[in-house]
Amino acid sequence: MNASRTPPQDPAAAANAADWRIDRERAVALFGAHAHDWPIEIVEETGSTNADLMTRVKALPRRAGALPRPIVRVAYLQTAGRGRRGRPWYAEPGNALLFSVACVLPRPLEGLAGLSLAVGVALVDGLRSLPVAGPGQIALKWPNDVLLEGDKLAGILIETAWSTDDASAVVIGIGTNVKGAAELAAKLGALNADTPPQARGAAPTALQRALPNANLTDTLAAGLNALEPALQRFGAECFAPFQARWNAMHAYAGREVVLLEQGQEVTRGVAAGVDERGQLLLDTAAGRQSIATGDVSLRLADGAA
Repeated sequence: MNASRTPPQDPAAAANAADWRIDRERAVALFGAHAHDWPIEIVEETGSTNADLMTRVKALPRRAGALPRPIVRVAYLQTAGRGRRGRPWYAEPGNALLFSVACVLPRPLEGLAGLSLAVGVALVDGLRSLPVAGPGQIALKWPNDVLLEGDKLAGILIETAWSTDDASAVVIGIGTNVKGAAELAAKLGALNADTPPQARGAAPTALQRALPNANLTDTLAAGLNALEPALQRFGAECFAPFQARWNAMHAYAGREVVLLEQGQEVTRGVAAGVDERGQLLLDTAAGRQSIATGDVSLRLADGAA
């Protein structure tokens, strides 16, 4: 989740600070009672909000209840942010909402299967709660991307700090493009000029495409409001209660897709949703396969409708 520009300092930008800075009082008011339970830290710049929180939770006692309430850390600028498989996440200050949530879930490591998908469901629910045009156009791409009209709106990165037989400490990183889609597309286009088209993934987009007055404050509150009950439910019931909702939000449902590993196609088939553990169900020429999240990428097949 990298950025390369300093926050605007001109008078016009200062007059519209609420458009790019987070109004903490408004965010807390919109988050409601849980805002007093979840500490919300907002910093100008850091290497990575995930890394910041990982350091802290690694120092906790390794037991359930070690962190009574989740911690939220937001940064306008991340100089060493990253996405899945260590890829950098590019964003300019004020254009993207970059935050992480640290929590301890009452689940062993194997009980975390599908957590990124459950977080995806919550994130889509949160974004759809905003007055966006065509809320149904906000959908999910397995395993951890949120799409808007087929383009990438947000990404999720979950890291495990430690795990025991009855608890796991995790950090959930979320990056949502709120504004500046054209600038981001140009930046990524230049960086990916030598990458084969099939390996590039979805083009970036921003929430502003569906909500002209989109801002970081309301987007943060909407996400936290959806995450709070989702994490509670996942801790109690794992991914199973999220399965139907994920499948209903599936951007590629019934479409031919390919799975890539290190840029090379390993299999293809028709996307048939996910199972109760969050594994992708793929109908192939050899029958239905269950694909676990790993070092694979999902793409629409060429010419897929």
